[in-house]
Amino acid sequence: MKGIFCAVALSLLAWPVFAVQPDEILADPALEARARQISQGLRCPVCRNENIDDSNAGIARDLRLLLRERLVAGDTDEAAVDYIVERYGEYVLLRPPAQGTTIVLWAAGPGLFLVGLLGAGIYLRRRRTAAPDAPLTEEERRRLAELTARD
Repeated sequence: MKGIFCAVALSLLAWPVFAVQPDEILADPALEARARQISQGLRCPVCRNENIDDSNAGIARDLRLLLRERLVAGDTDEAAVDYIVERYGEYVLLRPPAQGTTIVLWAAGPGLFLVGLLGAGIYLRRRRTAAPDAPLTEEERRRLAELTARD
C-alpha cells in the first residue's frame, strides 16, 4: 500500500513533464535546453498562469512547436520570443516588461490603494469637524415620548 501511494505521489509531481510530447523534443540537447528555458517564460493563452511546457492545451503545443522551429531556423532567444509576441501579443509573456500599457496595470493596484486611503482620510476629517447634532426641542421631546410610550 505504501508503495502505491509513493508511486501515485511521484506521478502527480511529474505531471507537468507529460505536457511536452516526445515528438516535440529536439534532437540537439543544447537547442532543447534553450527551448525549455524560453518556454518557462511563455504563457499558454488558454490556461491561466501556466507556461507552455506545463500545459496540455493544443495552442500550447503549437507554441512549443513554433518556438522550436524558430530556434532550429537559427533565431536567437530574443528573436524567437519577439516573433511569438508579435503573433500572439504580450499576453503570452509570463513576466511582461513594465512599459507602455503594462505600466498602467502595474501602477493600478498601488494607485487605487492610495486613492482609497485618501478618501478614507477625507471622510474621517469631515466627520470629526462636522457640527454636533443640535439637542431636541421641547416639541420633538414630547413627540418622541408619545411615540415610545407603551399602552
